[in-house]
Amino acid sequence: MYLSRVEVDSDNRRKIKDLSHLGAYHNWVEQSFPEEIAKGERQRHLWRLDTLNGRNYLLLLSPEKPDLQALEKYGKPGTAITKDYEPFLGRLTEGEQLQFKLTANPAHRGGKNSTHPGNIIPCFAVDEQLRWLREKAEKSGFELLSADVVGHDRPHLRKKTRIALNRTVFEGRLRIIDLDKFRTMLVTGIGREKAFGMGLMTVIPVE
Repeated sequence: MYLSRVEVDSDNRRKIKDLSHLGAYHNWVEQSFPEEIAKGERQRHLWRLDTLNGRNYLLLLSPEKPDLQALEKYGKPGTAITKDYEPFLGRLTEGEQLQFKLTANPAHRGGKNSTHPGNIIPCFAVDEQLRWLREKAEKSGFELLSADVVGHDRPHLRKKTRIALNRTVFEGRLRIIDLDKFRTMLVTGIGREKAFGMGLMTVIPVE
């Protein structure tokens, strides 16, 4: 696995005029793997948008290295970097505490007594979003020690549709309780709409 990052050239209107919906970012990510396109063998790529010190970044986790030149299509020249993620995964230990950041699409399926039984219902209230994360934690090999919702918006999926996704950013602290499940979650993501910038959790050791 490889973790890559590029700074989005937000000041260049010519470059980012197309980046008005999540589908455009999805296409940008997919076009960064020309060898996969040539072979017709598309793999799952997790990604999300981050803001750090006033700068916008595209963060990408993938089984293969992206083409850095293609990854800079909407990025600032010379800012695309990639590194092998496997050594980090190999250093994780059961019981270890980590700080995390996650961008996800919290939602649940309506029950029999719901007004929309069987439908996927977004979690809009903060307490519902945190409950969703606690439920995911149990299945993903970690215990949630603390968590906050630090961002929420409703970006559009496609340019000509009114479909909007429930994008929520979580930050907090966790403890690994099942190492195999936890590693699997880090590389496969959490929740729905992974192709559109949701589900990627990143972690760093607690200082």
